[in-house]
Amino acid sequence: MTRPAGTVRRRVPMAGRIGMLLVASVVIAGCTTSAAGSSLTSLASSAGAAASGAVTASPTPASSAAPAPAAATATATATAASPTPSAAPKPPPPPPPKVTVDPADGASGINPLAPVKVAVSGGTLGEVTMTNAAGKQIPGKLGADKKSWTVTPELGYGKTYTVTAAARNAAGATTTTTTTFTTVEPENRTAARTFPSDGMTVGVAQPIAIYFDEPITDRAAAQKAITISTKPAQVGGFRWISDTELRWRPKAFWKAGTKVTVDVGIYGRDLGGGLYGHEDVATAFTIGRWMSAEVDSNTKMMTVRKDGKVIRTIPVSLGRDKYPTYNGVHVVAEKYAKKIMDSSTWGLTGAGAYRTEVEWATRISSSGEFVHAAPWSVDQQGVENVSHGCVNVSTEAAKWFHDTFIPGDPVVISNTVGPQLEVWDGFGDFQLPFDQYVAGQD
Repeated sequence: MTRPAGTVRRRVPMAGRIGMLLVASVVIAGCTTSAAGSSLTSLASSAGAAASGAVTASPTPASSAAPAPAAATATATATAASPTPSAAPKPPPPPPPKVTVDPADGASGINPLAPVKVAVSGGTLGEVTMTNAAGKQIPGKLGADKKSWTVTPELGYGKTYTVTAAARNAAGATTTTTTTFTTVEPENRTAARTFPSDGMTVGVAQPIAIYFDEPITDRAAAQKAITISTKPAQVGGFRWISDTELRWRPKAFWKAGTKVTVDVGIYGRDLGGGLYGHEDVATAFTIGRWMSAEVDSNTKMMTVRKDGKVIRTIPVSLGRDKYPTYNGVHVVAEKYAKKIMDSSTWGLTGAGAYRTEVEWATRISSSGEFVHAAPWSVDQQGVENVSHGCVNVSTEAAKWFHDTFIPGDPVVISNTVGPQLEVWDGFGDFQLPFDQYVAGQD
């Protein structure tokens, strides 16, 4: 460029240039926010420093120097560090239900009265069946919560049974189990019978007798298997007469009209030494009116009472001193319109022996004592004792006694020269005080 003549070129100092820039900046700053004012102040400070000869670093452009907000920085950092979310793993399914059966599979020698039990854990029972070898089903009972099933049957001896049980849990998993077991086969069995027999009416002194056809070694087990029920209730107790005969009597004579039931529940019971009961026996009988006879050797008279009132007196002749009648509580056992009296049955043979048919004979002991017709001794009846131990009465009196008295009626004999009747002789159970009766064993 050609300058006009006489023009003088003037150099503007650096500080003046900065001042001009500041003026421009001020003009521009008038259109900015307060943040720009901060920038202006900074620039002014820089200019001042330059004017004074200070050297400063070039300012970083605002667009690149402004720091990022703190929240944004934290968010970005967290985003970079967090893994991508994924679905939670599913829990494993519950195990199938567990079913247990008692008796266990393969068990043998099981008592036929033992309960059969099925139980489940982790689920509920569905169908449960129990069958015998022929396929016949034995019903059982499912618990209200469907957690158990039971049956208390009377199974056969030496028989095989199968139990099948199914169960399901809440997830639908199922379990089915099959169990087979076998009951005991006894080495020996015993049958039982009772007296009084079913439906009988007996007298107030009649004990209950249970007869076994095999010796019993575990007497406690046998007694435990027998239940005596009376109405009205009466105290009573057991006594073993032998290893095949067990008795039960009330503490005192029965109350007239008592109803008695006898349950001999020996089936499935081990009675000792591998002996089991063959089958159960149940009987029921009734105690009749109160009838008793009291025979006194001192007076040679029989006094008969019914319900406590004397209804008849009868002259008698008892056993002579050599063959005395036993003292004590005898009990009517059997009755015959005619009976052969044979002295050899109780040990008398040779001199003085006899074999004679008599009428209207009523047995009162097992050793051969009867109340019977003895027309040959009518003159001695009420006067002296001439018999071989029986109670001799007239034919008319013998028939009346035969027709009036029933098994179990007591005939109490006193004041003879003979011994006391043994508790095992006939039904001599009331010969002993009750505490001795239940404490001893013959």
